[in-house]
Amino acid sequence: MQENKLKVVLCWHMHQPHYRDGEDGIYRLPWVYLHALKDYTDMVWHLEKQPAAKAVVNFAPVLLEQLDDYQAQIQAWLDEGSLMSDPLLNWVSGAQAIPEDAEQRIAIAEACQKAHAPTIINVFPAFRELVDLLNESKLLDEPNQTLITYLNSQFFTDLLVWYHLAWMGVSLRQDDSRIQTLMFKKRNFSAEDQRLLMQIMADAISGIIPRYKALQDSGQVELSMTPYGHPIVPLLLDFDSLLEAMPNAPMPSYPQYPGGRERAHWHMKKGLEVFEHYFGRKPGGVWLSEGAISNDAIALLDEYKIKWSASGEGVWRHSCEKSHINEHDLNSKKALYRPMRPVGKECSLFFRDDGLSDLIGFQYKDWRAEDAANDFANHLTNIANFVCKDGQSHTVSVILDGENAWEYYPDNAYHFLIELYSVLSDHSHVELTTFSEALQSGVKPIPLPEIQAGSWVYGSFSTWMGDPDKNVGWDRLIEAKQAYDKKVASGQLTAQQQKQATEQLAICEGSDWFWWFGGYNPADSVSDFDLLFRSHLRKLYQILDEPPPVNLETPISFGGGEMENSGTMRRN
Repeated sequence: MQENKLKVVLCWHMHQPHYRDGEDGIYRLPWVYLHALKDYTDMVWHLEKQPAAKAVVNFAPVLLEQLDDYQAQIQAWLDEGSLMSDPLLNWVSGAQAIPEDAEQRIAIAEACQKAHAPTIINVFPAFRELVDLLNESKLLDEPNQTLITYLNSQFFTDLLVWYHLAWMGVSLRQDDSRIQTLMFKKRNFSAEDQRLLMQIMADAISGIIPRYKALQDSGQVELSMTPYGHPIVPLLLDFDSLLEAMPNAPMPSYPQYPGGRERAHWHMKKGLEVFEHYFGRKPGGVWLSEGAISNDAIALLDEYKIKWSASGEGVWRHSCEKSHINEHDLNSKKALYRPMRPVGKECSLFFRDDGLSDLIGFQYKDWRAEDAANDFANHLTNIANFVCKDGQSHTVSVILDGENAWEYYPDNAYHFLIELYSVLSDHSHVELTTFSEALQSGVKPIPLPEIQAGSWVYGSFSTWMGDPDKNVGWDRLIEAKQAYDKKVASGQLTAQQQKQATEQLAICEGSDWFWWFGGYNPADSVSDFDLLFRSHLRKLYQILDEPPPVNLETPISFGGGEMENSGTMRRN
């Protein structure tokens, strides 16, 4: 057995943006609770079942708060009959009756098809029959839309129940006999069945955070965080960081984000507060939103004594070239498998192996699970044979979304993840570990003289700034921030108003709005996020008791492209 094993860190990033409408508090998209049922439950279950496996799980604090909110709202409905802030939940639970008008029925029918059909709809014949009745009869086509009112309410109840059953994680379907009972019934779900479904969801969602905390406390999993609202920290600190990788990129109308350093500190402090509230300790590491780093951003982490952060292979390559790292170690990627420490800083940096991460994110979904896991292990064996000869400890960082890839795998990647954890836990050349443990066990960071600012996507900030639509989004945000600064300086806000405004501003500063702006994204998704962003900005003005500007009535972006996966993954 090889003594100097290759250390491998699997880092799963759990993130959903703030989906509650700024003005009426309604959840406009259901992805927090649906991914909770399907992915956050399955991902923790796999680790519980294979205690020899280790991983890092990164949570965005704004996701943790929404998970808590959903659990509380569902439980309040079960206990007191209180309406929930998500229309889909009110309909599936029976808290609100199935509407009679065609427009709302069409909204239900369309919402219940938002899933990757081959793996979530087609595998359940009873669910597929309901969807086929809608589509083969062309009831959703514009000339026939009034015909949808001829379907009885039971049809829509069954459709809603099946949509939620289909989003249940494989671990829940295996372990919870109540789900199997509902699936076996197939149709004509009663009010009692609907209530049972809601109890299942409440139980599942309420267990997520405690289960991950238990794995943290046992030492099997390292939990880390992203700054509170998931902002692009280097851009808050300095718009000029955009130009380091894209020197000719168009800039927003304003030269800098006003008070950006103060805001970056706020997101860090608030994030730490939320993380410690749920997990009982300060995290050792911070995955800056989208792996977006810069020299100033790492200096910020040093102020909070954060031990590690991480980014993508593009940032690694650009920074190595700028720092004149040994050309052989760069071209062979040998230097990718050692953490780096920026000169004059304390925080160590790990860098994502894009090829290995993208194999999981995009390729292995079409492979047999055993073949995929063995292929991945073979890649690691080859890396180990190459880099572990020098007596140094090396670490491979595999970093990707913890929720978005699995929808495209059979059975939510159930078989693949079992094989992956099993093969890697018992691999003669590989040791699964965490970033903090790697540093503690003697992995020595390479000094890095220069950081070239960028993110895990293309090694630049092009996904969030430099496009005309994205720049308009920044202009609208900056105008709102200027109104916020002016009102705070006037002393006219109460302490409660200022707290509300500050938290609302944090939502507006999130990265997701800018991610979706641009012509290369699907029009429906762009519209959803465009509406939410402008609603959040209007809410900020309302809290400030200022009239929202007229330009917030105009869409920022229309989209029109296609994404390879419907989630927020992007191939490097």
